[in-house]
Amino acid sequence: MRFIVLALAACLTMPAAAQEAALVAEGERLFMDFCAACHGTGAQGDGPMQEVLAVDVPDLTALAPDGSFPHFEIIAKIDGRDPLVSHGSAMPVWGDVFEGVEAAFVRTEAGQPIVTSLPIAALVAWLESVQG
Repeated sequence: MRFIVLALAACLTMPAAAQEAALVAEGERLFMDFCAACHGTGAQGDGPMQEVLAVDVPDLTALAPDGSFPHFEIIAKIDGRDPLVSHGSAMPVWGDVFEGVEAAFVRTEAGQPIVTSLPIAALVAWLESVQG
């Protein structure tokens, strides 16, 4: 985790577009390492594990059908803020895995800041970049 934080912290000296590109690239790397087994390398719910799961794996390229990306809902689903039912939920909680020592602010389309970790901000940036 320390490498991720240092790599992303080094991006602060870059122009904004380069920072965003670095964040998206880190998000893609994290997705391929931790999420693609279920969600597939294209994030369309067709990963190799999906056939052994008892629940349907969602197509993550269709999270913003009306053009409005649900930042908070995605962050809450990844870090566990989304309330779980009594026997768990279909999505494992990744908050402990992706927690970082650096905080990141992600803004919703309405401008509301959401505090999360840099790794989760990177995942959300990549997911937003792959919307169809």
